[in-house]
Amino acid sequence: MPMAVGVIETLSFPAILVAADTMVKAAAVTVVFYDKSESGRFFVAVRGHVAEVNRAVTAGLEAVDTESHGGQVMSHYIVPNPPENVESILPIHFTSKSEPFRF
Repeated sequence: MPMAVGVIETLSFPAILVAADTMVKAAAVTVVFYDKSESGRFFVAVRGHVAEVNRAVTAGLEAVDTESHGGQVMSHYIVPNPPENVESILPIHFTSKSEPFRF
């Protein structure tokens, strides 16, 4: 089955925590990367099968809107089946930290 990557960027740390928590509870996805963007923005990337990533990102977006107490989504994107050159350059691959949680 094709793998996908989904990314959500939020304004505020609590909002990205809500998004990440909701995504891994809503679907069979694995958090593969998290970092700060700029000016109080944070992002999280998840990997899994395309349908699972779609479900996870949708749930994460809804959770930020309803549960993050003032946090907001700045952007989001889903890439179904990213090519190897994208995986080798960008930090979206499974690592030794994320591998134990891989679905």
